[in-house]
Amino acid sequence: MKFTKKLSIIVCSLTTAFLHTAVITNTYKSAAQAERQELIINGGFEYDSLIDPTNPETTNPNVTGWVKSGNPIDISGTKIDNFPNTGKQGLSLGGFSAISYISQTIPTFPGQRYKLTYYLASTEEAPDLNNKFKVFVGGKKVYLQKDTPYQSYTQYTLNFRAKGRSTEIKFGYQAKYAFLYLDDVSVKATPEN
Repeated sequence: MKFTKKLSIIVCSLTTAFLHTAVITNTYKSAAQAERQELIINGGFEYDSLIDPTNPETTNPNVTGWVKSGNPIDISGTKIDNFPNTGKQGLSLGGFSAISYISQTIPTFPGQRYKLTYYLASTEEAPDLNNKFKVFVGGKKVYLQKDTPYQSYTQYTLNFRAKGRSTEIKFGYQAKYAFLYLDDVSVKATPEN
């Protein structure tokens, strides 16, 4: 009995030491790895499946990794949708009466440069155009787009320098007559020149 206890303590200690070593070894990332690392969680909006893929009326209001804010009526139109740029899903942006927001706070290094890319589509058509799309980085508005006519997914790229150890990426949107769609949101560190 004593031998069994000692053996299990030794095995347990070795296993614990191995796990701690594995965790510690995996925490270091080279500069090249850090530059390739995706900082946005669920930027392709694929984490939450559609409630019923055969019925476009039953989209999923959950958006893992993102915080929705604004008037409850307006944010109810912010849903996982089966209209993607890539993959199987994208994000349908409501906000019919007022600006709504979706945001995520990412880890950053002060002074490091980053590249934010996203794809935006619009289903509003003239003469019924009344939409807005805003991009905020770290609380500062860095881009505003108004009255975007019908367009398929189009890539947009913005560069920024982080001011702190975390940075909020936030999108504001309103579309009175149809929808805006967002997909493939990405933030990665860029090499210093």
